[in-house]
Amino acid sequence: MLLGIDFGTFNTVAMVRRGGGEARSLLFDGSPLLPSAVLLEGPGDVLSGAEAVRSARVQPDRYEPNPKRRMADGIVLLGGHEIDVVDLVAAVLGRVASEARQVVGRLPDRVVVTHPEIWGTSRLSRLTEAAVRAGLPDPMLVAEPIAAAAYFLGQVGRVGAGQCAVVYDFGAGTFDASVVRRGPGGALTVLASEGLPEVGGLDLDAALVEHLGRLVAHRARDAWDRLRQPATAADRRAQRQLWEDVRLAKESLSRRSQTLVHLPVLDETVPVSRDEFEQLAEPVIARTVAVTRAAVRSAGIGLSDVGGIFLVGGSSRVPLVATLLHRAFGMPPTVLEQPELVVAEGSLILLDACEERTPTGVTMRLPADAGSEETVAQPRGTAAGPAPVPQGSPQRVTQLSPASPTAGRASRVDEAVEPGRGRSVRRHLTDPWSVAAAVLLGALSGTAGGLAGAGTTAVLTAGVVVAVIVHVVRVALGIVFDR
Repeated sequence: MLLGIDFGTFNTVAMVRRGGGEARSLLFDGSPLLPSAVLLEGPGDVLSGAEAVRSARVQPDRYEPNPKRRMADGIVLLGGHEIDVVDLVAAVLGRVASEARQVVGRLPDRVVVTHPEIWGTSRLSRLTEAAVRAGLPDPMLVAEPIAAAAYFLGQVGRVGAGQCAVVYDFGAGTFDASVVRRGPGGALTVLASEGLPEVGGLDLDAALVEHLGRLVAHRARDAWDRLRQPATAADRRAQRQLWEDVRLAKESLSRRSQTLVHLPVLDETVPVSRDEFEQLAEPVIARTVAVTRAAVRSAGIGLSDVGGIFLVGGSSRVPLVATLLHRAFGMPPTVLEQPELVVAEGSLILLDACEERTPTGVTMRLPADAGSEETVAQPRGTAAGPAPVPQGSPQRVTQLSPASPTAGRASRVDEAVEPGRGRSVRRHLTDPWSVAAAVLLGALSGTAGGLAGAGTTAVLTAGVVVAVIVHVVRVALGIVFDR
């Protein structure tokens, strides 16, 4: 049995496949969406899912709604107790393992867990450890946009051979955009991947909360301050209820033109229209569209090469997403009925295609129309052959079949850099033509100084100064034109 888990910021999705059968979603309390929330009920006793959400009404100080966003912290303080974030994540994955065991009758033979493309070694190691603590086999780790691309490109007819899929993955806590080409026989090549590691649907919720605050704070400052910065258990409970109602209002505005939001503490109900919400959401969504355009530019392809733009993640349901993407690319994006399930099912496609796991990489054979062609998943930054994986490092698939040394230029930096900007600076700084031109002009300047009778030291100094000035100007011009 194969188990694919999409551990999300707000919800977790899991799918299983037995033998050559179809993938099926695991259901948690009748829903394929398991809340990723956790609550520390007592020492060593962590509730997860809907139980954690219900218990948060009684013990709000012991509640963590989004443990995925705490993965970099290591230790989380809940109810005055310090707890390892790995244990929080393990509680969520343990619920998945328990449900899989009930459905199939045993634990899965192989497991794949997805993660944001931007995550580094420390968070990936914690994710692997959490899966093991949950009683699951040592998992393969796959970047979320890669799993989504495998779902769309692994299906015959969606994207033709030689064409590219643009995957727009807008979740609750992160955003990724990837460009993946479908080659002959179904081989996948990641051409580019860009991301916003701390931008997601929760930012749309926050924008709506701030808007509500502006509407009522001038006449009920004390009450609103209690919601913004709760000091008591009752106020924390009210704050959690406010954010839950705002999230539901956001989802309602995807289907209706107007809805109502109840404000606890104030005991008021405020109407919110779709137009109001879209004005608040547009700056956030516009950033994701800009990153998507940057990914397409980095891939070096034209719009004629794009076989489709595919929306993934629950936050992609917001109608403004499709509107802005259509406006930016001149083609309507593909909207699925349940975009939340794409990453989990795509991860199963990759796991099912994995024929051999070695210390140097993962050999993949894509299903359906792949024929006899094989592709090799390589660690980031490799081009011709697999790079060794250090002992103890989590196994992960981050790109498939790199086409060239420049293929798969995914954002793997943890520092806050404007999308595409940091890579443009580094590219121009290290561009060999730029360096060569600067050195040549510097040498000519030095020669001219020598002919003018200047001393050797002065000649060399002048040459170096001119070279540096020319190189800096070249970099500045390159960045301007990159924009």
